[in-house]
Amino acid sequence: MAPAGHRHRQRRRWLRPGGGGTRRLRLCPGHVRRPRRLRSGPGGAAGPAAGNGLAAVLPGPAPASPRPPGPLRPRELRAPSGSAGAASPAMPVPGGGQRGGSRRWPGVRAWLPVLRWLPRYSPAWLQLDAMAGLSVGLAAVPQALAYAEVAGLPPQYGLYSSFMGCFVYCFLGTAKDVTLGPTAIMSLLVSSYAFHEPAYAILLAFLSGCIQLAMGFLRLGFLLDFVSCPVIKGFTSAASVTISFNQIKNILGLQGIPRQFFLQVYEILRRIGETSTQCPCSPVCWPGCLLLPGDGLPATHAHQQHPPGPPCLPAATLLRGCTQWHCPLLEHGGASQNGYRIDPNQELLAMGFANVLGSFVSAYPITGSFGRTAVNAQSGVCTPAGGLITGALVLLSLAYLTSLFYYIPKAALAAVIISAVVPMFDAGIFRTLWRVKRLDLVPLCVTFLLCFWEVQYGIVAGVLVSGVLLLYSIARPPVKVSKGDVLLVQPGSSLQFPAMECLRDAVCSHALAAASLPRSVILDCCHVSSIDYTVVVGLAELLQELRKHGLSLAFCSLQDPVLQVLLSADLEGFQHFLSREEAERCRGAEPGDGGAAPYTSTSESSLLPTGLIQ
Repeated sequence: MAPAGHRHRQRRRWLRPGGGGTRRLRLCPGHVRRPRRLRSGPGGAAGPAAGNGLAAVLPGPAPASPRPPGPLRPRELRAPSGSAGAASPAMPVPGGGQRGGSRRWPGVRAWLPVLRWLPRYSPAWLQLDAMAGLSVGLAAVPQALAYAEVAGLPPQYGLYSSFMGCFVYCFLGTAKDVTLGPTAIMSLLVSSYAFHEPAYAILLAFLSGCIQLAMGFLRLGFLLDFVSCPVIKGFTSAASVTISFNQIKNILGLQGIPRQFFLQVYEILRRIGETSTQCPCSPVCWPGCLLLPGDGLPATHAHQQHPPGPPCLPAATLLRGCTQWHCPLLEHGGASQNGYRIDPNQELLAMGFANVLGSFVSAYPITGSFGRTAVNAQSGVCTPAGGLITGALVLLSLAYLTSLFYYIPKAALAAVIISAVVPMFDAGIFRTLWRVKRLDLVPLCVTFLLCFWEVQYGIVAGVLVSGVLLLYSIARPPVKVSKGDVLLVQPGSSLQFPAMECLRDAVCSHALAAASLPRSVILDCCHVSSIDYTVVVGLAELLQELRKHGLSLAFCSLQDPVLQVLLSADLEGFQHFLSREEAERCRGAEPGDGGAAPYTSTSESSLLPTGLIQ
């Protein structure tokens, strides 16, 4: 008969504490549950009635180890030596009052990253977060006005889009430096679909937010890994050129310029003689040297019917300061250089909620801003709470400074845009890829050139080209062939179904087309970590084809997953060795020389479960 303790862990038992009502308790391996009707006597010791009732239910010899009198209790709830029957106060009881809110709701901290840093927020961080939020706000206000012009919307919609992302990301974001808001590239994409209609832009924000929420909840953040670095560099470089050239017409005061890039170049060069030198915005506002009229006169002909307003000195100071210290910070990188990792799925959720909620306040789609993120990082921000200051500053600008923003010349906003996007053009990437890997220039050039036609087409084309190159490397893996008495074939990577034909051609071309046929062929699979069913079928056909010509095929250095698949397939004539040296020694010997016997499927296949072909 099994010991009483063993039967107690495996079977259901009845506990009769104090001879009262009964309650059935099931203790499974790894599961701990405290009986609710277990009564304790004074001092924490169980009463004798409880012990007698339990002894009546558990027949058999007593355990060898001595135990204090009382009912048998789960291991986690047993009292330390010296206090029989009392639970340790340091151990929290399931469902008890010692358990905090985060442990009662384990998923809350995963969905609300603010709960990770808010309980340990230090007052010393408040000053740094406030200064960083103020700095980002000073950069966000003029850029928002300028990016609305890129999106083909009235300037106020840029401000509408600048504060909701700051508030939402404070609660849902995982990076302390990232700032959500309108960006140059996103504004360029919006202009392709909004058709200068604010209603379409707001609907676009809502729909894009829903898509981002769906991707975040479905944990599809890994899809971003399929966008290669050459595609990103080609896209950002082309967008930098497109956005910068799109602002030339505002600096020169030209009207009626089409939106398409090549038509823009043609029309600007054809009508460059129409530039008016009498316009108040005639001084060219080159990036880093922003010159604004100080008399408050409207800068565009469309606004000349309005009387002169108050001097725009505050706006000029704001724009000039932003242009001077914002551009150098772009070169220092974003939040990824600050020693922590972000969760792509959580970032999708944060951007999704920001876009959905932003659509209710007339915002167009927003995303993470590289430039303002660099400003935030260099300002010494400690937590995402700095976004609250940025959002509040934007709201204050909407409430009290809109009368001044009305008189900002379009040339000034054009200069802000150019100064922000020029550092995005990476001219050195072409030279770097030519030196490192020239094949990566293909997706870079395809993305860069097609983005001048349509940005979205360039991105899709670049991803497709990168995917084709990735599939080509899988379909044509490197195969090393060493000739001798034994033909040694070594694939350089895993074998998937597109690569089987390449491997078969390599083996047959060297084994069957040689002047003197080798004694056998050895397939060294030390670099092969996985195979599929199509590869198994191809290897079976290769075994039969070599056998017709009097050759044998042996495998060596098989990894465990590959070996299990091949043994489960039960290939006819399948032989494998532990190492290449053993395979060469055995297969290089004449038949009957008494070499070491190979490992065959007849001795192993019965030990492995069937259906392991993956």
